[in-house]
Amino acid sequence: MKRIFIYLAMIAVFAFTSCSEKFFEIRPVGSVDETGLLTEQGIDWMITGMYSTLYAGPPNNTLMNFIWGDNLGGNCNKGSQASDQPDWTALETYVLTSDNGYFATKWRGHYNGAFRANVVLDMLDKMPELAEKAGEEKDYLTEAKAQATFFRAFWHFENVKLFGAAVPYVGLEDYQASVNPDVSNVDDAGNYIYIWDKIMADLQYAYENLPDTWSTDQGRINKWTALAYLAKVQLYYASPYNGTNGTDPSAASWNKVKSSIETLMTSGVDNKGQKFTLADTYEELFVAGESDWTGESVFDVQNTISGTQTSTNQSWSSVWNNLTTKLTASGWGFVAPSTDLAYFYYVDDAGLPYLDRGYETAHPNEMQTIAGNVVTTELGYFTDPRIDVNIGRFNVPFWDWGVFTDINGIVREVSNGGLYFGKKHIMKQSDYGTYTVNNQSGSAKNPHIIRWADVLLWYAEALIQTETTGVTYEGGNDARHFVNLVRARAGNGYIRAAEGDPTYVMEDLANGGAGDGNDAAANYRIGLWPAGQFASKENAMKALRTERRAELAMEGHLWYDLARWGIAADEINAYINFEKNYLTRFANQSYATQWVTMPIPDAEITTMEGKLVQNVGWK
Repeated sequence: MKRIFIYLAMIAVFAFTSCSEKFFEIRPVGSVDETGLLTEQGIDWMITGMYSTLYAGPPNNTLMNFIWGDNLGGNCNKGSQASDQPDWTALETYVLTSDNGYFATKWRGHYNGAFRANVVLDMLDKMPELAEKAGEEKDYLTEAKAQATFFRAFWHFENVKLFGAAVPYVGLEDYQASVNPDVSNVDDAGNYIYIWDKIMADLQYAYENLPDTWSTDQGRINKWTALAYLAKVQLYYASPYNGTNGTDPSAASWNKVKSSIETLMTSGVDNKGQKFTLADTYEELFVAGESDWTGESVFDVQNTISGTQTSTNQSWSSVWNNLTTKLTASGWGFVAPSTDLAYFYYVDDAGLPYLDRGYETAHPNEMQTIAGNVVTTELGYFTDPRIDVNIGRFNVPFWDWGVFTDINGIVREVSNGGLYFGKKHIMKQSDYGTYTVNNQSGSAKNPHIIRWADVLLWYAEALIQTETTGVTYEGGNDARHFVNLVRARAGNGYIRAAEGDPTYVMEDLANGGAGDGNDAAANYRIGLWPAGQFASKENAMKALRTERRAELAMEGHLWYDLARWGIAADEINAYINFEKNYLTRFANQSYATQWVTMPIPDAEITTMEGKLVQNVGWK
């Protein structure tokens, strides 16, 4: 059984009020008042409750961000039935309005997390005597403050990613001043107040005051987690965002990204003291029991199969992802990978992806066709092997559940979600009973919030933007080297064919044939980017963007990347133009250039009585 680190169980001491009230307003709902919690044990309870906010149950509020990163970005469709979740349908068809309830849930969920962090900081402010208790590297008070400060920054940044940086920042003084702090997002002259500096200051404090490692409670964030998050915020701050969002895409900003990541490369370790590194194979990162402590996890949610509530074992909205009735724990079949994402994984003779959307016309025949309820997949076309980890395809082994050919129990409405289905975050059949409680939807499979491949690609982007080389790491120091490190790892594994089935080949051009095989479930090929692709900044960024999508698909990143790069409208409109050939609901849709941030929910603007001003592009 999986070792317990931090219980992801909710400590019900405080909660937000109903949506009709102001989003900062909080009231005690539990039986324990603050006085009873002003003890070391009380602080520990509240810290545990603060970590529990990572659980985030509803699909529109989960940190998996599949609605916001993947659905909005074009990696997946809503799936399930067309009539279900109309607010979600509106989002995925880009009928974006500030009264959509999903925006309100996301906004309030993020401020709930920031509120819990401020509760801990407020309690610590009243207990200076805790500084006398020795910690592992620093005193207990400092370690506790650093964790709470990290989470305050973390949740504010989640809001910045979606709604932009002109959102209220609620600091400890704001919290202490009133149970309902009315924090504006504009100054007296009506200019937006961007909160990048406040988030970065919080993360800098966390980095300077967290321990290097935790020998117990190893699911806690350490100083290297804080530094990685600081690098991520710096990266977003250095991104263009179409000239909006208060960013500074200068060489000086990108050099800060470089510096932070170089420190991580030199000194960063996980809580077992392991240097950060890529896992041996891509597949193992998404297998319960294998994904823990590979060295790649910079920030994981350390899920456990033990705890105080069995409901916590159905985490990260897994029931929304699960196939309808085919698996032990059935679900609703939401989060259906798009046809566009499937075709994106086509590769050419050199094992490289088709740039500039060349995959749309790379092959004359469809990848998947349906006759009645039976689907046939064209497995002879060469693809990146990551396709069959990220996407469920008919005629390819679905983990150890078998090979599916019939849509029954897999896809609810082909006309609504398409012919592809979720796989990356779904458990193996053999995991049930070992990594689940009561055969629920799998709690012991760690979701990755930041992993080392992500960091290496940030570093490559910083090198491209500054047009420099970096530190020597695993034999190279230029942007191409770091992108190819991630790409080469994809050649270390592939999905094997079911026993007795016709077999295909894996061509590992990235590693000189070391990963070749003739027992593949489909034809796979992976190669490395040539030097010529990185001869210009423009072409280097094309390779970088392509690799980020290939590596991080279905992990909630794509729309955020497209928005910060300032190319969301171009890419999403091209996606709509392609996907409408398969799903008619996209036929008359479009994406506006100014939508690099989403709208602040109407209800929040109304209840804040003029202290919140709507984002640019949504007024």
